[in-house]
Amino acid sequence: MEKRLPGTAEHEAWLREVSEPIIDPDLPICDPHHHLWDRNGYRYLLHELLSDLQTGHRIVSTVHIECASMYRSRGPEALRPVGETEFVNGIAAMSASGEFGETEVAAGIVGFADLCLGEGVGAVLDAHLAASSRFRGIRHAASFDPSPEVRNAHTNPPPGLYGREDFRAGFRQLAPRGLSFEAWQYHHQLPEVTALARAFPDTTIILNHFSGPLGIGPYAGQRETIFAQWRRDLAELASCPNVVAKLGGLVMPINGFGFHYADLPPTSDEILAATEPFYREALACFGAERCMFESNFPVDKASVSYPVLWNAFKKLVADGSKAERAALFHDTAVRCYRLGAP
Repeated sequence: MEKRLPGTAEHEAWLREVSEPIIDPDLPICDPHHHLWDRNGYRYLLHELLSDLQTGHRIVSTVHIECASMYRSRGPEALRPVGETEFVNGIAAMSASGEFGETEVAAGIVGFADLCLGEGVGAVLDAHLAASSRFRGIRHAASFDPSPEVRNAHTNPPPGLYGREDFRAGFRQLAPRGLSFEAWQYHHQLPEVTALARAFPDTTIILNHFSGPLGIGPYAGQRETIFAQWRRDLAELASCPNVVAKLGGLVMPINGFGFHYADLPPTSDEILAATEPFYREALACFGAERCMFESNFPVDKASVSYPVLWNAFKKLVADGSKAERAALFHDTAVRCYRLGAP
């Protein structure tokens, strides 16, 4: 069990026990992966997000990724996830007023639609698009593991979701609408993403969180074995030019690094010491033009503070060219999600 419950005063105080000078504070950043919610006593809405974003790094825009938040309570079941887009669009409108600082929060919005509806999901996608001009794509998480010690995705996916005929019939509705797809699954499911990408070369697929290399339950203590298989599978996926990768989400408790148990939160150097091989491999496979750093907040906040996490990213590519750093921190995300310039 986690020692501190994220979202509590105790957890916030723990994160504040480690602070660092902000590296390159003027570098424009688009954070392409965060969530907003208010449930089970954990409130992470605009003010809570801004309390993290406004800690020294220059976050000029963000992209909100679905998390089953604020669904409609009435109406057809298939259309209820549109409520999340409506909710986030309202937050984005608040941010766009300029009254809350420079950051354009939720400049892009990624929602959920059950792609297993097949062709029928088109009406849901159209409803999302009608709900917000900021709507950019769908995430239908497939993260599944048979172990009871590993929590499966909130979508309660069956094994082999991405290969199902009904799912693919729904997936086929994305490209004609100019929508991208966020792939979220565990490391042993990476070949399923590759098969999907090859079947739909005209659809942009954005890999979330390194494909979740697990480090808990039956995967604890197997880091080297898992890394070896993961790197082979990642190289195969990178051969698909329609796939881009989000670099982040590695300090979630499921990855098994255990930062959330420590007496003190990690420094940026400690983050890199534990996770750098994954970043280096992804960068080698995809290149900076097909990679973007992500915070995955507030999920990764269980383990690290926002300023320390982005310091780790900046240290990682300190020797990169100006163009490479611009791509990783801003330009790749802006291009993929069709956002405005800083």
